[in-house]
Amino acid sequence: MVGFGTVARIWETELAPDARINPHRSVLGTGNYDVNVIMAALQNYGFAAVWWDKRRSLEKLVLNKIHGFILNIPSSVMLGFVSLPIRRKHWIAVREVYGVYYNLDSKLKSPVRLGGENEIRKFLKEHMSEEPCEMLLVVQKDVEEDGTWWNVAV
Repeated sequence: MVGFGTVARIWETELAPDARINPHRSVLGTGNYDVNVIMAALQNYGFAAVWWDKRRSLEKLVLNKIHGFILNIPSSVMLGFVSLPIRRKHWIAVREVYGVYYNLDSKLKSPVRLGGENEIRKFLKEHMSEEPCEMLLVVQKDVEEDGTWWNVAV
């Protein structure tokens, strides 16, 4: 698991060693690191992030080759218990554990069980239909290099 200390070290030592203000984080200091920090953190652990082209069918995904998913989704802004009419992007992670996929969104009280392969494809399809939403596939470096995370024939 990549913690805040790791993320802070990555931008301080790798992405912006001479910067006084973090150029890869929200100016409000609320987290929201940009994709460069996520990609660098994954690389430190032997993984790669593959951008998913939403024009492709989700049926092409070879799920057993994918370690997880990172989605950048629209999210409501909360002020205490009040939801403001403002939406901003929020990173969420989805991971498979023993054949069951879980939504690991930090805004949830605990991980939410999504189900198996059919349910994860449905979950991803629903989120990918929202604008603006982007998805990264988290795969081992060799899987990224050989492209076995998707089935060209489907």
